[in-house]
Amino acid sequence: MGKIVIEHEFDGKRGSFYLEEGAKRFAEMVYVMAGPKKMIIEHTEVDESLKGQGIGGKLLDELVDFVRKEGIKVIPLCPFAKSVFKKREELRDVLN
Repeated sequence: MGKIVIEHEFDGKRGSFYLEEGAKRFAEMVYVMAGPKKMIIEHTEVDESLKGQGIGGKLLDELVDFVRKEGIKVIPLCPFAKSVFKKREELRDVLN
């Protein structure tokens, strides 16, 4: 896999930050909006081939950059996202 480019898709209610190459999605952080300025992180998945490379953290960093720009607060239901917020105090300003 070449340079890591995290992409974002959003349909007005649900969305995800993801890493894709060709037609295969290798990593994804899925969220749902719970109001105009509230987001719930539901699920994070990283392909076995990328485990241990910090990809999940990169997905969360992109999500945090996005919600900061948009003024959105985050509720991490996803166990992975919850654990990263616990470890990284600098991200907690976006928590609901």
